[in-house]
Amino acid sequence: MKQKTSKKILWHSLAFMAFSTVWSFGNVINGFAEYGGLKAIVSWLLIFIIYFIPYALMVGELGSAFKFSSGGVSSWIWETIGPKMAYYAGWTYWIVHMPYISQKPSAALIAGSWALFQDNRASQMNTLVLQGICLGIFLFAMYIASKGIRILKTLATLAGTAMFVMSLLYILLMMAAPLITDAPLVNIHWDWDTFLPAFDMKFFTGLSILVFAVGGCEKISPYVNKMKDPSRDFSKGMIALAVMVAVCAILGTIAMGMMFDSRHIPDDLMTNGAYYAFQKLGGYYHAGNFFVIFYALTNLIGQFSVMVLSIDAPLRMLLGSADDEFIPKKMFVQNANGAYTNGHKLVMIIVAVLIIVPALGIGSVDVLIRWLIKVNSVCMPLRYLWVFVAYIALKKSQEDFPAEYRFVNSKTLGILLGGWCFLFTAAACVGGIYSEDSFQLVLNIVTPFLLVGLGFVMPYLAKRERL
Repeated sequence: MKQKTSKKILWHSLAFMAFSTVWSFGNVINGFAEYGGLKAIVSWLLIFIIYFIPYALMVGELGSAFKFSSGGVSSWIWETIGPKMAYYAGWTYWIVHMPYISQKPSAALIAGSWALFQDNRASQMNTLVLQGICLGIFLFAMYIASKGIRILKTLATLAGTAMFVMSLLYILLMMAAPLITDAPLVNIHWDWDTFLPAFDMKFFTGLSILVFAVGGCEKISPYVNKMKDPSRDFSKGMIALAVMVAVCAILGTIAMGMMFDSRHIPDDLMTNGAYYAFQKLGGYYHAGNFFVIFYALTNLIGQFSVMVLSIDAPLRMLLGSADDEFIPKKMFVQNANGAYTNGHKLVMIIVAVLIIVPALGIGSVDVLIRWLIKVNSVCMPLRYLWVFVAYIALKKSQEDFPAEYRFVNSKTLGILLGGWCFLFTAAACVGGIYSEDSFQLVLNIVTPFLLVGLGFVMPYLAKRERL
């Protein structure tokens, strides 16, 4: 009897799998708002060429070299450097989710408001009232997470897929709008002044948003060795991914430029831009508010589901790959549903602070939402730094780690490329901290340093516990 063989992944299948995990419509909105409309196109192209492609190909080599490691970045660091640095990598991966979680309640609340009222009334709320409601939403999400409800992963996947499809539909319908509708579109001037950004301080301090947008492709590393021909097909898949993301970023930005004048971008675009876009689209095609309501409902479900999953899943990754040498035993206590009760309490304290404190000094909802996106763009990419640390360590000892796929065979070139991506990410994070508002600047500095710094306290507590 013949043994059943597992089905191999083809390069184009991997590209589509990675595309749905890396890209979202919100990236187009944030890039358009941050970089002055159509000028974002050149910025996107630069980030794809000098950063995203080498980043993705490095991930492929790491995944191929550590094919039996299930812990992702922490496992790579464990194999190449050691358990202590692996703990810090795991801690960083987990702790940067705290600002991410703190952003989700407001995103869910705004989505719910658009689903009910189809307008931007959430932007008119008092920030303390808004964040007070967000705190209530978050505490409810904590309760759900403690119960270990499995259906939320399915809901998050369905809602995410629906939003992803709608993002592509938006681009297609906007590209077709001049041909099949009488929509009053913005006239785009196709010259250098329209598209070429000013390479000034604002350009460089905005890079963190672009890095944040294209990061996270290490999630696809487990699939490298499941490909039909990893040594040849992975690079093809990643280049195809980069082309697909670039096309969507460019066409999505052009579609936004057909709706919104790049010289007069609404101040609340980061808050309400996606809803404005789908509302206008419904007007162009005489569909009323169908598009905006459907998008708002799927976004509401998606944001809440992802919030609950982000409370629990990264914590499981941290505690599942660490031991009591670095983390106190109390953190490993679980309830009847398998949730880490003390870990959840720590999440609750940190996120509650991140929800309430900004509202004490930021008086506008739109400014608050922009700050939340900005602080996430500073904190989240910190976990990417460990990918490049792992890659540099791998190249230093690549003869000890055979791999079916190699981004580059040269040890020196690999170390240089890993160093480039590390420095670029670090510079983007540092640049993203800058703010003209002193309160936001303090928050931007304190938040990442305090969160990462907590990671140095845990081994000390664990050591005291053993004495």
